[in-house]
Amino acid sequence: MTVTLYSVLKFVHVGSVVVSGSGFLLRYWMIRHGSATARTRAFRTAPHVVDTLLLASGVSLAALARIDPLSSGWLAAKIIGLIAYIVAGTVALRGPPRARAIAFTIAVAAFVYIVTVALSKQPLGILAGAGV
Repeated sequence: MTVTLYSVLKFVHVGSVVVSGSGFLLRYWMIRHGSATARTRAFRTAPHVVDTLLLASGVSLAALARIDPLSSGWLAAKIIGLIAYIVAGTVALRGPPRARAIAFTIAVAAFVYIVTVALSKQPLGILAGAGV
């Protein structure tokens, strides 16, 4: 079996998605339950490292595949979903206590949307296959 740069980058990208999403869920749960560990330097720094790897591998994949995000509807949809995920995730982890649960729900929905868009290569994600 030949291992290509594209397949390595895709493996890194998908792995980073799993680690990033799991890490977000863990951090939210820990903050929600008042864990001091969630406020440590390591817990605050690790997500930035993972997300930088995630973004770098995603940009590299798009460049290798010669996909222009401005002319590719599904990739543009992922980017818009990513912005929603970042904003909602930030509020969920650092925002006013009353807004955190709603922001968490929005962040998780945005994350799921991004994954379904990536898997389906359709701007509507799994909704595209449902005839919506």
